[in-house]
Amino acid sequence: MTENKSQKFDEKILIVKNLRTHFFSREGILKAVDGLEFDLKSGEILGIVGESGCGKSVTAQSILRIVPKNGQTIDGKILYKLNDRYVDLVKMGEESKEIRGIRGKEISIIFQEPMTSFSPVHTIGNQITETILLHQNVTKKQARNEAISILDRVGMPNPAGSIDEYPFNLSGGMRQRAMIAMALSCRPKILIADEPTTAVDVTIQAQVLKLIREIQGELGMAVIMITHDLGVIAEIADSVLVMYLGKQIESGPVDGIFHAPRHPYTQGLLNSIPRLSRGRQEIKPIEGVVPSPYELPTGCKFHPRCPKFLLGICDVAEPDVTIVSDQHRVSCFLYQRG
Repeated sequence: MTENKSQKFDEKILIVKNLRTHFFSREGILKAVDGLEFDLKSGEILGIVGESGCGKSVTAQSILRIVPKNGQTIDGKILYKLNDRYVDLVKMGEESKEIRGIRGKEISIIFQEPMTSFSPVHTIGNQITETILLHQNVTKKQARNEAISILDRVGMPNPAGSIDEYPFNLSGGMRQRAMIAMALSCRPKILIADEPTTAVDVTIQAQVLKLIREIQGELGMAVIMITHDLGVIAEIADSVLVMYLGKQIESGPVDGIFHAPRHPYTQGLLNSIPRLSRGRQEIKPIEGVVPSPYELPTGCKFHPRCPKFLLGICDVAEPDVTIVSDQHRVSCFLYQRG
């Protein structure tokens, strides 16, 4: 578990309320994020987990106002604390001066696949210095020196030479380090890491996580770690938000989620992780498949796959959020029965 799990975090730097981001197509309406609510505190590492298609990445896109053209945030608030007051990012135009002043400077992101995130026709140095010049009042020479410094900080081999390399000349691990360097170049208050270890091998994954944790500690920034890998969350997060089909179904401190999971979906995710402590005990996968987002089941969205399904209850209505212990919340009828 993360060494920070016992820390107390006070100041809320990001408050998400009733966030709903939907996509519109000829097939119908896809409710990628549907009523999401969470707080992020300064210095906290929040892990957002769930299967592919649960809305994790769309949550990040909504915060940064970079939702694809066929999508729209139709409701909710994303309150970011800027200069001692909260501003609602949802009210800012996607190309407005206000959001461009926040995107990259105040809130930055590490994308899942650096090869598709970097421009192939510009060197990594050009792209990092462009970010620095956009948000800081420095000369081109100062920006280049800062870029070399941050590349060195993230462990890039020969940063003074690597800065002039094109992305396709770098290995996957080096590209990921360059992406982290660009995300950190303006010392953001919030770093969103969207599946930052998916495209790299296990050795590089450990290095990337260690690097993010070290720099997070140095800068005191908050981190949103988006992943389907619960092992990553156990390693680095302070708190956890579990999503399923656009809904948040459980949230709380990392120890509470891992040692006493309440929602059957969270329990299923944890039971499907290979562990040495299991010995010969068989891994139990979650039965069934994720429903089509265009044909969602009534009631609790997980009920068709749930081993604790309550007939006439779970298939009829959606459960409310229940507080089961300190900061531990779950959306499940098992904890609402009188």
